Amino acid sequence: MKNIFTILLFLGYAITIHSQEPALITFATGFSSPVDLKHAGDDRLFVVEQGGRIKILNSNGTTNTTPFLNISTLVSNGSEQGLLGLAFHPDYDTNGFFYVNYTKTNGDTRVARYSVDPGNPDIALPGSELTIIEYTQPFPNHNGGGLQFGPDGYLYISSGDGGSGGDPGNRAQNTTILLGKMLRLDVDNPSGGNNYGIPTDNPFSGSTVNAEEIWAYGLRNPWRFSFDRDTGDIWIGDVGQGDVEEIDKASGTEAGLNYGWRCYEGSAPFNTAGCPPVGDLTFPIAEYSSSSGSGNCSITGGYVYRGSQYPLIQGIYYAADVCSGNIYTVGTSGNLINHGSFGGSWVAFGEDLAGEMYIVDLGGTIYKMEDNSLIGYEDNILSNLAIFPNPASEYITLLLEESTISSITITDLKGSTIASEENINTSQKNVSVNAMRPGLYLIKVIDTNGYTTVKKLVIR
Repeated sequence: MKNIFTILLFLGYAITIHSQEPALITFATGFSSPVDLKHAGDDRLFVVEQGGRIKILNSNGTTNTTPFLNISTLVSNGSEQGLLGLAFHPDYDTNGFFYVNYTKTNGDTRVARYSVDPGNPDIALPGSELTIIEYTQPFPNHNGGGLQFGPDGYLYISSGDGGSGGDPGNRAQNTTILLGKMLRLDVDNPSGGNNYGIPTDNPFSGSTVNAEEIWAYGLRNPWRFSFDRDTGDIWIGDVGQGDVEEIDKASGTEAGLNYGWRCYEGSAPFNTAGCPPVGDLTFPIAEYSSSSGSGNCSITGGYVYRGSQYPLIQGIYYAADVCSGNIYTVGTSGNLINHGSFGGSWVAFGEDLAGEMYIVDLGGTIYKMEDNSLIGYEDNILSNLAIFPNPASEYITLLLEESTISSITITDLKGSTIASEENINTSQKNVSVNAMRPGLYLIKVIDTNGYTTVKKLVIR
């Protein structure tokens, strides 16, 4: 935001920036309980269905008839179980490896690697499953299920506390087991008889007592987490017991953090018997109520927006609630904004290759997220300038009554000049914009009398 205000002072006009307002555009329908959405380094999106299928969603909104993967016979389905997570290897374009997180027919968790068919990029290679890690689930709920490769190239796995209510076995605080944790594995360098290795900077690497796979602990049910593609920060949406939904944030290098469950639900004490000192815990950057009457029940963590189409929401983190349909944002200072209900059962967010964001409704629809932020200008000078069409995609026409245009400058919101022209000396000017990326720009026009105006220009 600082850069925006610097630009405005430089250009010399008054402006009011309104808070970001999400908008949802239907992108595709017809899925069966979709729960995750990922890209593989190209323009396809991969939709994970809880029942055990992964389907390819093309950039034009069509869905391939043949599933990319079908492991429905291997998956327990219902309630919080099923095929829950997907991640593509950072070198997927060369090795064809992708990873899934699912509950087996006996309810236990398995993370497995599959390979794409070398003869067909739209289907997985039959019989290519390689189990990476498995662990027992004592109850059918709180399985976690998220998978992401971090900026460090390691595979991160979100594991719930094993279920029931209130973590009766104190599993999230127990660092000898894998439940209630964020796990971090080196899948490229297996060792110790496993199909993975332990990164040497894992907090318990080399321990003969604590689980070496642990990266962070004290989590209840971290259903969805993500990495900021610009900063490497990890953001975790951790589902609460019944009163507090929490959003956790840490740098990608902070190992061994204890997020506090079952001692605290968010920042509220829950069961502090035998717990470590408060100073040893990491509390949420933001939280909201899911207590009786709130309409909320379960947070779905999203992503920090890093696309290019909506510059005003750069760096904003998005999350949502499954029951209320509310969508939330968190700014860099941790300020939580509730944008109200958008009516869906939001169970996942997704990014495409360009960083544009999507949101997944368990009912079967994928929506593309847009931003309806407004910028209002006080055009006290040169108010008789018309720009059309706006939004535009190919060209714009500038029309000035009772004067002639001297110069035009188009800048992005970072202050970079995208296009400029001087000594125009005409009252009407056509400007090509077909080479400009979609997004919001500022266009400054000076007439031959030296009067100036700045207007908003939207490129679709």
